[in-house]
Amino acid sequence: MSGLGEISSEILSSMGFLWVGYYLVKDGVLVLGPYSGPPACEQIRYGKGVCGTAWAEARTIIVPDVEEFPGHIACSSLSRSEIVVPVFSGGEVIGVLDIDSESLDTFDEVDALWLEKVAELSEKLI
Repeated sequence: MSGLGEISSEILSSMGFLWVGYYLVKDGVLVLGPYSGPPACEQIRYGKGVCGTAWAEARTIIVPDVEEFPGHIACSSLSRSEIVVPVFSGGEVIGVLDIDSESLDTFDEVDALWLEKVAELSEKLI
């Protein structure tokens, strides 16, 4: 799983985001995996927050303003926008790639497209 940490670190350092990391499905919850950035929430329940919703809906979620997302889990008060991309194996979500930004409206469909490719490569590392 060290490869996931390398991916997180590279995205964070090259793009200048606040937080980049993975949550992995374990025993019915998302558990904090490799990441780069300030401390984060350790567990997220199915369907809760942006990460849990992306898991439940098995789709990428772009949040232009986290204050506007119902049930947003604020792991850091500095986070202003977020993108969460599910990682699949055999059609099942096995984790999510989560990226937070200190700026509003940071992420778009182009980001989603490329991060979904990163998530596809990440499956092999989980």
